[in-house]
Amino acid sequence: MSTTSGPGHGRPRPVAGEVLDGERRHLVNLSYRLLGSLTEAEDAVQETYARWYAMSRQRQEAVESPGAWLTTVAGRICLDQLGSARVRRERYVGEWIPEPLPDRAEWIGGPAGGGGAEPPDPADRVTLDESVNMAFLVVLETMTPAERVAFVLHDVFRYSFAEISAIVGRTPAACRQLASSGRRRVRAAQGPAVSQAVPAAPAAPAVGQTGQTGQAARAGQAGLVRHFKEAWEARDIRALVGLLDPEATMIADGGGLVGAALRPVQGGERIAQYLIHIAEKAPGLTLLERSVNGRPGLVAQHTGVTVTVAAFELTGDRVTRIWAVRNPEKLRAWPGTDQG
Repeated sequence: MSTTSGPGHGRPRPVAGEVLDGERRHLVNLSYRLLGSLTEAEDAVQETYARWYAMSRQRQEAVESPGAWLTTVAGRICLDQLGSARVRRERYVGEWIPEPLPDRAEWIGGPAGGGGAEPPDPADRVTLDESVNMAFLVVLETMTPAERVAFVLHDVFRYSFAEISAIVGRTPAACRQLASSGRRRVRAAQGPAVSQAVPAAPAAPAVGQTGQTGQAARAGQAGLVRHFKEAWEARDIRALVGLLDPEATMIADGGGLVGAALRPVQGGERIAQYLIHIAEKAPGLTLLERSVNGRPGLVAQHTGVTVTVAAFELTGDRVTRIWAVRNPEKLRAWPGTDQG
């Protein structure tokens, strides 16, 4: 991405818009994993590009690698946002859950970055790999802002600690320690959904289930979620209890805008009772099997409007965790009607 001028020109050539726009997908992917919110990630990327275009042409042409510059600025913006987010979430009504993402085939077009007239193609937004499954994002929330930035940049996106140092404002050695601390948090988290989201060693690529084994596992997960859906629809509390781990936890996020349990619901039987209560209060509720952050999940619609998106953590043939996002501000990317 050099800005060096070509032969016969006395000054550097301007950075092509295509080069800058080509970095957008990477920046959104990075920012979503750092912030856990697509809305905030897009805002961070918008601010990053705003800062670029606010520079004079001379300063832009002096940047050796515009892509590296954009990543550095976006990382710093996310680091600042993570610090302020901790304060905001202390005032958040109820539990805070990362913003769930639909499968790209169902994504509602959001605001186009950089002032474009058309919304970006969903494929140009967030890649749904293991590092965006809900269990992993929830663990990231337990890290300090600096830990999260260092860990995600190094273990997920493979940046060197020298590069991370320029973003975090600490020495490479300190950044190594931050990433190591974040890695310990991930390893200590229970459940295969978390452990499979990061590499077994820093130098290895991210590990995900692939091939026939991965397909079989995904089919098994989808089948378990389907059985859960059918038991919920039938209001079969015994079947629900049988599908839930006795120590299962359900967390709901209403953000104070809609009704939701303000504290985690603990235990398979209590969760089953809670779900039956919801079904009885909303007789017109429609449950749909949908991909949530790349994993089998459920979407609840009422009168054609998406009101809840549920992500699951599954261990063996049991549901161990449910994250139910009801805050309408976090459901803007989801279609309001059944797409079939």
